[in-house]
Amino acid sequence: MSAEAVLELADSLVATATGKHLTDLQCLILKDVWRRQTYSEIANRLRYTEGHVKDVASQLWQALSQALDERVTKSNSRSVLERYLQTNPMQPASTVSDTLESLNEIPGFVGREGAIAHLNQLIAQGQRTIVLQGEGGIGKTTLAQQYLEHQGFETILELLMAKETANITPAEQVVEEWLRQDFQTEPGQDFGVTLDRLKRQLRERRVGILIDNLEPALDANGRFWANHSRYGDLLRVLCDPKGKTVTLLTSRDRLCEPGVTVTHYRLPGLSFDTWALFFEQQAIVFSPVTLAAMHRAYGGNAKAMNILCGAISGDFEGDGNAYWQDNGADPLTALDLKNLVTSQVTRLQALDADAYQLFCRLGAYRYQDVPRIPTEGLLALMWDIDPARHRQVITSLRNRSLVESHKGRHWLHPVVQAEALERLRPSPDWHKTHTQAIQFWTQGVEQITSITEATQAFEAYYHALAIADYSAAAEVLLDSRHNQWGQHLTLGSTLYRMGLLQPVVTAIPKLLPHLPEDQRTSELRNILADVYWISGQIHAAIATQEQAQAIACQGLKAVLSQATADARQLYYWRMLEVDALLSLGLYHLDLWELTEAARYFQAVITAARGTAHQGWADKASLCLALVASYGVSHDTEAAAAAPYRLAETLAEQASRTIADISRPEYTGRFAFFIQLLAQTYTNLGNSGRASELYERTIAFAEASHYVQVKAKALVGLGTLSRRQGQAEQAITAIKMALELLEDLGAKGDLAEAHYQIGLTYQHQGEPAIAHIHFATAVQYFTEIQAPRQVAKVQAAQGR
Repeated sequence: MSAEAVLELADSLVATATGKHLTDLQCLILKDVWRRQTYSEIANRLRYTEGHVKDVASQLWQALSQALDERVTKSNSRSVLERYLQTNPMQPASTVSDTLESLNEIPGFVGREGAIAHLNQLIAQGQRTIVLQGEGGIGKTTLAQQYLEHQGFETILELLMAKETANITPAEQVVEEWLRQDFQTEPGQDFGVTLDRLKRQLRERRVGILIDNLEPALDANGRFWANHSRYGDLLRVLCDPKGKTVTLLTSRDRLCEPGVTVTHYRLPGLSFDTWALFFEQQAIVFSPVTLAAMHRAYGGNAKAMNILCGAISGDFEGDGNAYWQDNGADPLTALDLKNLVTSQVTRLQALDADAYQLFCRLGAYRYQDVPRIPTEGLLALMWDIDPARHRQVITSLRNRSLVESHKGRHWLHPVVQAEALERLRPSPDWHKTHTQAIQFWTQGVEQITSITEATQAFEAYYHALAIADYSAAAEVLLDSRHNQWGQHLTLGSTLYRMGLLQPVVTAIPKLLPHLPEDQRTSELRNILADVYWISGQIHAAIATQEQAQAIACQGLKAVLSQATADARQLYYWRMLEVDALLSLGLYHLDLWELTEAARYFQAVITAARGTAHQGWADKASLCLALVASYGVSHDTEAAAAAPYRLAETLAEQASRTIADISRPEYTGRFAFFIQLLAQTYTNLGNSGRASELYERTIAFAEASHYVQVKAKALVGLGTLSRRQGQAEQAITAIKMALELLEDLGAKGDLAEAHYQIGLTYQHQGEPAIAHIHFATAVQYFTEIQAPRQVAKVQAAQGR
C-alpha cells in the first residue's frame, strides 16, 4: 500500500472515531514512518526538533489506537494498518459520481444525490460559504460532514456550537485552537492579528470548514448576539474571495449578519422513495398507505426516520403498521421531531427506567469542544444502576436511536439533547450528574501532554459552572498534573503554557466574584496575572498580581497570629507571597522600571532564603543579577557601591543552582531564567558563557515548544553578536526572532527586538533603517504603556 493510500485510510479512521482529521504535520509524519524513516530523519527533513516530531507522532498513535481499538505505535503501525486493510478494503472515491455512491453507502445517509449535486453547483459558481438551513433532524449536519470529508480537503475544521447561548465558546478561543492545533501557527495577542493569520492560512491551503448548529448564537433578527459579535468577524474572514476554503454552516434560522455574504440552501426532507428504501433495508414492514402517512406527518425528517426505525424494531418486532396504529397518529396532523422525541422518551420512561435515567443525564455533556464521549463517560453517570446492566442500558438507548454511537464513543443529536436537558434540569439528578461529570473529566486525564488532553480536562470547569459550584470550578483550574515540561503544574498554568490564553482569561474572572479571598483566589489571580503579562497587558498584570500578593500577606498574618502555626498553611501562604513578588519584579523589569524590579527581587530573597522556598530565592537572585548588570541594584549601601560586582557574584551563584546541568532537578523548565542569566553575562562581557547559555536555552525551548523563550534567546544572541562586532550574525538572529514574535504578537518582546536590531543598524552606519526599527519599538512600548522603555529607545536614537 502506498504512503498516500495509508494516509487516506488513517485519516478516515481517525475522523470517524473522533470527529477530527489528522493535522498536516501528523500526515507528513505518517507518510514518512510508512517509508521506514526514523524520527531523527523526519525531523531533519521537516526542520522540526526530534522532540516535537515525537510529541506529534505520539498524538497520532493515540488517535489511531482509539480508532482501531488496539494499541498502535511507530513500530507496529504498518502491520496493524495492513491487517485492517485486509479485512476492510478501501474503495476509491475521486470523482463526483464516486462521491455520490460512497456517501449513499453510509448507513442512514441515503437520498441526498440532489443535495450533493446542488452543493457542487453552488461551489462551482464561486459560492463557497453556504448555510444549510432546515428544521432539526432534517440531516444538515450529516450532509455537511460527509460532503466535506469526501472532497479531498487538506484540512477539515469543525466547530460544534453549544446548544445554549450561555455556553458558546468565544470566537477568539476557537480561532486560537485552530491556528495552534491544525495549522501549527501562533495566534496574535490581538484578535484582528489572529484573524489575519487565519486568513493567510486559508489562502494557502484547501480547507473545509463546518460550523454546526449556528442558531444559538443568533438573535431574533438573525444577527449574532452582542457578546458573540466576533463570530461575525470570523465569518467575514471565511468569506474571503481569495481564500480556497469551503465553509458549510448548519442552522435552523436564517443568517442575516451585516457584511457577511452567504448563500442559503434550505435542505428538503428525504423523499418517500428514500424512506421506503431505508425501512426495507432495516426489514421493517409497512403498507404503502401507512408509510405515506408517516412520511407526510414527519416531512421526510431523517432523524425521525431513524428514531421510528428504532422504536418499531425494539417494541413492535418490525411491524410498522402496528406501531402507527398503536400510536394513534392522525395522518393529517403535522408532527415535528421534538414531539416524536418527546413521545419516544416518555415511552422509554415507562418501559426502561434505567435507560431513561441515563438518557436524561447524558443531556449534561456539552458535545462541543469534546464532541463525542467515551463509554467511560456514560458509565460515570450510572452511579445508581446495577453494573451488570450498564451495557444493556447503553444498548437500549442505541437501539432506539436516542444516542448516536461509533467505536465506543457516543453523542446526542441537538434536538435529542434539548429533550434530555429539559427533563434533567428539574430532576433531583441535576446536581449529582454534573458532579459525576466533573469527576470523570478530572480523573480521566492523569497527565497533560497535548492540547486534546488539556481540552478534555477543562470540560470539568463547564460542569461546575452549570451548577454554580464556583469552588469546584476553581479546583478544576488549580488541579495539578504532570506535563510535557517535566513539571507538576495546575491546569490553568498548563493551558496558558500551551498557548491557550483565552480559556484562562474567560474562566477566572467569572469565578473571582463568587469566591472568598483565600489561597485559591490568590493563586487564581497569580495565574491570570501571568496571562495578562504574556499577552502584553502588563499594567493589568501588575494590578492583578498585587491583589494576589495582598491576599497572601493577609493569610500569612492570620496563620502567624495563631498560638501554633499550621506548618502546611504557612508553607502554602509563603509560596503564594514569594511567587507574586517574583512575578511583580519580572513585570516591572519589562517596563524598564529597574529599581522597582530590584526591590521586588530583594523582597523574595529576604522572605525565601534558607527556607523551604529557596528555589524562589535562587530565581530572584538571578533576576537581581540581571538588574545589577545594568548598573542598578537594590538600594543597600554595599550594592549601590558596586552593582557590577554584585551582578558577578549573583550570576555565579545562579550558575551553581539554576543553570547547573549536573543537578538532577535541572530541566528545561528553567529555560526562561537561563536566558535571563545569559543576558546578565552579556552585560558583564563574558561572551563565552553567555553564548553557551543562549544555545542551551534555544535547545530547551525547541524541545518543549517555548516559542517566546526561543525568540528572547535569539534576540540575546543578536545583542551578543553586535557587541562582538558581528553585525550580520546579529541581524540574522534578531530577524529570526522577529518572525517568531510577530506570530506570537508579544508586543513587549517585539519592541525589544526592534530596539536591538535598530542599535545594530545604527552601529552599521545605516541610520535610515535604524530609525524605522526605533520608531516601531517606540510604538509597541507606547501601546503597552512603558514610558521608561520609550525614553530608553529615544535616548539611543539621539546618539
